[in-house]
Amino acid sequence: MDSTIQAFFAPCPRGLEAVLAEELTDLGAADIKATAGGVAFRGTLALCYRINLQSRIASRILLRIAEGAYRDEHDVYDAAKAIRWQDWFTPQQRIKVKVSAHRCPLTSLDFVTLRVKDAVCDRFQYARGKRPSVDTHTPDILIAVYLDSTTCTFYLDTSGEPLFKRGWRKSAGEAPVRENLAAGILRLSKWTPDTVLYDPMCGSGTFVVEAALMARRIAPGIGRRFAFEKLLSYDHQTLTDLRVELQAAEIPARPGLIHAADHSAQAVTSIKANLALAGLTETVTLQQGDVLQLPAPAEAGLLVTNPPYGHRMGEVEALQSFYPQFGDHLKKHFCGWTVQIFTADMKLPGLLSLAPSRRVPLFNGAIECRLFEFRMVAGSLRKPRPHDSSPPAR
Repeated sequence: MDSTIQAFFAPCPRGLEAVLAEELTDLGAADIKATAGGVAFRGTLALCYRINLQSRIASRILLRIAEGAYRDEHDVYDAAKAIRWQDWFTPQQRIKVKVSAHRCPLTSLDFVTLRVKDAVCDRFQYARGKRPSVDTHTPDILIAVYLDSTTCTFYLDTSGEPLFKRGWRKSAGEAPVRENLAAGILRLSKWTPDTVLYDPMCGSGTFVVEAALMARRIAPGIGRRFAFEKLLSYDHQTLTDLRVELQAAEIPARPGLIHAADHSAQAVTSIKANLALAGLTETVTLQQGDVLQLPAPAEAGLLVTNPPYGHRMGEVEALQSFYPQFGDHLKKHFCGWTVQIFTADMKLPGLLSLAPSRRVPLFNGAIECRLFEFRMVAGSLRKPRPHDSSPPAR
């Protein structure tokens, strides 16, 4: 296996850059630098394989091929044509070019995309006498180009399908939190597998499935394929050895550690299917029931949930009634617990009549959200209502 040190970039959900940097450090990456939307790092191609298999937070792993200054589309074309693409893949493979930019002075990214595609094909025509074909839906090779105000950077995608696609989600439910975002929230919450975890509004179960994978030490990418397997540099034995090593590190389930509930029978059926597909049925205790009626599953632990967020008027009115009741339920029955609530509703603490100990800005796709932390201590955390000296209604 080639031991040359390469440069990489790992994009992630916005707000998780710091915890992704911690994870990459744990996995052995070097020269780590967190930037908006991801983390740059350096390492060998073997490390790239490992991170694709083991990262719970990265969205994909991009291998940096080249970068250079540019002023116009012709400069980008010249930079792309100068790259020895034939060292990385063959003209028989189908390609896709994806261009993204920040503060880019060029007027049309579509035209830049076309020029990069032409440059790659012209390079192959010169070097191999054959041009690769373009496939924008299921390419063998994804070439990612990033333009800032003065520099164009060229990457090869090593992941293929986004890394949050673990392969366990048979049924998604409504508006799921992506798997890598859920894993990042668990890391932000400082959860470790010796602490009871509970999601009382679990939907399709993303938080509890990700927690179960962590508790069992199951690598999230252990059962999937990767785009690096289609590169000329691919070393099958290295990947095989990594899979064997990671499977040997898995540990059995610990009963009674991870709990999930939902009021919807459909949601419970959905999470049962997802748990079965992931081989985690014995790891998660699951029940159907109303969050306001269910007791705490232990004296202390971490409650983490993404509660419903209403868009239609009837839903908004129902939630304005629900949230104060949920806040009271937490005060009465979850003393000693830490509560982490991920939501797009910035007014949530006021509706719960609870004062957050921490609020972390995060994004679920393009939706700006917050992770609110509440430490449930007996007789505290009541947030007084404005112009009202009476205690909150119970």
